[in-house]
Amino acid sequence: MLLAAEARPGRHGDLWLAVGPGGFPRLAVLRPATEHAQEQERIRLLSQALDCSDNAIFLCDSQARIRYVNEGFVRMLGYAPDEALGKLPGELIRGPHTDAATLDRLGEQHRAGRAHRDHLLGYRKDGSPLWLSVVATPLADASRSLVNVFTDITESKTHEVLNGKVLDALVREEPLATSMALVCQEVERVAPDLRVVVTRREADGQLSVLAAPSALMPADGTAAWDHPACMQALRRGRAVEVKDIASAPMFDSHRATLLGLGLRGCWSNPIRSTAGQVLGTLAFHCHRPGPPLSWHRRLAELCLHLCALALEREQARSRMHRLAFYDVLTGLPNRVMFNALSEQPLMQAEQQGAPMALLFVTLDRFKRINESQGHAAGDGLLRDLARRLHDIAGPESVVARQVADEFTLLVPHCAQHQAVTLCEELLAMVAAPNVVGSMTLHASASIGVAMYPEDGRAMDTLLRHADLAMRRAKDEGGGRFRFFSADMNRLAQERLLLEATLRDSLRHGGLRLHYQPQVQGDGSSLYGVEALLRWRHPHLGEIPPARFVPLAEECGLMTELSRWVLEEACRQHADWRRRGLEVPRIAVNLSASTFELPSLVDEVRQLLERHQLAPGALVLEITESVMLSEQPQVPANLHALHALGVRLSLDDFGTGYSSLSHLHRLPISEMKLDRSFISEIGHDPTASALILSVLRIGESLGKHVVAEGVETEAQRRFLIDNGSPALQGYLFSHALSADDFEQWLHDQVPLQPPLL
Repeated sequence: MLLAAEARPGRHGDLWLAVGPGGFPRLAVLRPATEHAQEQERIRLLSQALDCSDNAIFLCDSQARIRYVNEGFVRMLGYAPDEALGKLPGELIRGPHTDAATLDRLGEQHRAGRAHRDHLLGYRKDGSPLWLSVVATPLADASRSLVNVFTDITESKTHEVLNGKVLDALVREEPLATSMALVCQEVERVAPDLRVVVTRREADGQLSVLAAPSALMPADGTAAWDHPACMQALRRGRAVEVKDIASAPMFDSHRATLLGLGLRGCWSNPIRSTAGQVLGTLAFHCHRPGPPLSWHRRLAELCLHLCALALEREQARSRMHRLAFYDVLTGLPNRVMFNALSEQPLMQAEQQGAPMALLFVTLDRFKRINESQGHAAGDGLLRDLARRLHDIAGPESVVARQVADEFTLLVPHCAQHQAVTLCEELLAMVAAPNVVGSMTLHASASIGVAMYPEDGRAMDTLLRHADLAMRRAKDEGGGRFRFFSADMNRLAQERLLLEATLRDSLRHGGLRLHYQPQVQGDGSSLYGVEALLRWRHPHLGEIPPARFVPLAEECGLMTELSRWVLEEACRQHADWRRRGLEVPRIAVNLSASTFELPSLVDEVRQLLERHQLAPGALVLEITESVMLSEQPQVPANLHALHALGVRLSLDDFGTGYSSLSHLHRLPISEMKLDRSFISEIGHDPTASALILSVLRIGESLGKHVVAEGVETEAQRRFLIDNGSPALQGYLFSHALSADDFEQWLHDQVPLQPPLL
């Protein structure tokens, strides 16, 4: 029976009742059933959330001893709850490379009940390492207990350290060895149980060390690396794993060294480029035997990517350096690198007062070799010449390819008499038969020599003077050498003046054409005229074509000059026609480069239409080099011009060795018998026989033959008696201005145009 009762409200909506049956006090708590169930569910969910977390969450008391661990703690570190409770966290995660100072600092913070955070390398129960982020938060009560959270940051720390620092080094374009040393350093910092070696594959197929701990560097002081696992990874192109160096047969010659350093396991991986080429190897050495841990494999994958990036960048840099400073065809230094390499010999020559020779070497008629034998043969000749020049010059000399077929040799401690001997050896070497592929080439060279210090103390001066001497040797026929002399400077200045004036004359009307008659063999009528270019220099007077035409070729004016000649010849021919002067045809010489122009046929067509000339009135003279050209545009132009009705004449026929074999391939209407044969009529029976052969060839092929250079009546009579169709030479007339030619034509017996 209830004797007395007092009800008081409690926390959370509970009702506390005080009762006293039989005089004894009692206390009862009445709680709503629904609220109790909710509280139990909340606790269950909280426990589930803690246990499902990947983080290790545990509660420590004021003495830093563990009172509670979640399931994440068990999964991360491998300790069961009963193994962890009552222990200090440091006792569980301490390992051979854990930083003791960091552990002590964390313990002090913990015992003081202060919140703290840090990173450190710890170990699981099975001894495997992992990087941990440690965060400790004190409870909101007076117990000085802390909630601790361990987060596995192994992956993120690896990427942060390696990607951050190594990529920064690559961006700053640090030397390759520096970047690779940084890779090794950072791997060993985050994984102190490893020792790392990075190697590069050299051109000879061997490995050289880029970065390695000093204890693992080759004992002989070289960079050569014959580590068996790395060599196998290089040859096989796949990873090689050695679980225990102590028992692996491949390490017989390296075992003592590696075991002496406490290294037991080794894993070597090939470093591959994006194209799959093996660039080198990455080797991890571990202080414990066994296969690599999964973390080590991830480290290797990341490092392989970074190493490949660095090695490919170095290869690209090396290729760019070679392209910038070395000749691709011959492998010799180019002009820029030659100047750089010459600085040291010049400085030493000045300090020692020693003589030095600079040789400028060029092949004679190299363009003809390219045209007749093909560029492959020419390239082979240049490569062989480069090798021979290097062999003859000696190790102290600097050999370079300047441009095209031009080479330079800087020879220290070389007096003039020694330079003479060297030039003679070089000329003999170049003149020797040279087998390139299936062809045997016979070449010659021209060499110019400038001596230090007599001909200059600066490299640009020596180069300019050696170049002038080389051009003198070439102008004298080639196959010889010449030393620089003071008069060459004068001639060079004159040449510069000529070039500038020639450009001005071409563009402002300073050039003119003269016309030399061509007559029928019997002298009864005019066959045509040949337009010949003339130039009067304002100060030097008449400059012969043999002097200014090569100049125009060298300075790139020939195409423009040829166009001017063609335009002026057609204009003059049209003018004569309008005024009733019967000139059957006009012959014009065009440069070889003009026949390579894709626009040539259209330009000729428009020119004929503009001046109202029949295509047959124009004869274009071509040289043998044009006929032999390998440029596909040249034969296409020749056939198109023939189809247009323009006549083609082969100039200087008989002087080349390939003319006959090409005559049938091209639409040649006319052959010009070279003056060198005509001058020998009556003196050399061989020349007369050759003339007869050419006349018969022309007759049998249905081609007109024009004999040029006829100067005597005996020559004329011989040619007429043997059926020469057309003659040209001083016997009939020199080349005349347009006005003088008109007068010459009026002074002749009235001529009828030939029937062709």
